[in-house]
Amino acid sequence: MQNKLFVGGLSWNTDNAGLEQAFASFGNIEEARVITDRETGRSRGFGFVTFTNADDAKKALSLDGSTLDGRTIKVNVAEDKPRRDSNGGGGGGRRW
Repeated sequence: MQNKLFVGGLSWNTDNAGLEQAFASFGNIEEARVITDRETGRSRGFGFVTFTNADDAKKALSLDGSTLDGRTIKVNVAEDKPRRDSNGGGGGGRRW
């Protein structure tokens, strides 16, 4: 199992420290990060918690459906996002 968890349904008020504190009792955390909008800096309502070992992450899955800062959160194993092609993508057709 992977050691990185996706946490959805976060309150706009939850910050990195609050996210880390909510998961700290399950083990040693490498990183806890709330994802924010680039332009406004406002939370996008989800984040990621990375544990130093997979067993701790597995235990933390029990927080799925619990409440954090007044919101019911969703906790899942994070899925690796496929890397986008760095050549600008799009199209795929020939350019004459």
